[in-house]
Amino acid sequence: MSIKKKGENSKTAKRMTMLDKDFPFAVTEAFKALRTNIMFALSTRNSKIFAVSSALPSEGKSTISANLALTFAQTDSRVLYIDADLRKPVAHKTFGLQNKLGLSTLLGGIDSFREVLNSQVTDGLDVITSGPIPPNPSEMLGSENMKVLLEKLSEYYDYIIIDTPPINIVSDTLNMLPYIAGVCLVVRQGGTPNDAFEDALNAIKFADGYVLGAILGQVQTLGKSSYKRGYKYSRYSRKYGYGDDYGYAYSYGEKPKKLEKNDKKN
Repeated sequence: MSIKKKGENSKTAKRMTMLDKDFPFAVTEAFKALRTNIMFALSTRNSKIFAVSSALPSEGKSTISANLALTFAQTDSRVLYIDADLRKPVAHKTFGLQNKLGLSTLLGGIDSFREVLNSQVTDGLDVITSGPIPPNPSEMLGSENMKVLLEKLSEYYDYIIIDTPPINIVSDTLNMLPYIAGVCLVVRQGGTPNDAFEDALNAIKFADGYVLGAILGQVQTLGKSSYKRGYKYSRYSRKYGYGDDYGYAYSYGEKPKKLEKNDKKN
């Protein structure tokens, strides 16, 4: 694959990733273990496209998915990371990229994914940011355009990792399930209620989706002199009610932005 470099270097990342020189070694190893387990789970599926989501907001899914993408890229695989959280995107901040063009403009009219691609953010890893927040994210992600796009991208990449919105808050992730191998569900230790987790699992099941596994984030283990944080993975073979601060419309994420005409040009 030959794609010209586009976008800025990720050294300006604001969230901690493996690109940061002080990223903990123990956490790096934990992500490598996660990678091994996810690769094994994907080996039984017909696709290497998977989503990383959570039951509720603030579970750490975006940070985990970004670091998983970096970890997968270390295997000499061609990896694409897509920010499909079109309501509350963060990938452009994480990797220090522009976000004028992205997934929303691609689904809204741009013909070639190369126009929105941030190539070689690090060796082996390309990124497509969210783009401007659209008025209809759920419909966009469940559209025929999304299906065709993922089919096209799978011709170029060994793994495609997608950051998606919380399952119990909006239907965006569920609408994508027919187009992906499955979902890795992030659970925050001490932060995700059991019923919320069960509701997310049931929502995926009822939508005929597949749970590749659960990632327990922010695990505290007692070290020699302090607590260390890590991640654990669990295989799963198989709705949390909308809270007072969450409803329909745009209570989750930012307000939609009108897509400019010049963002849709070929």
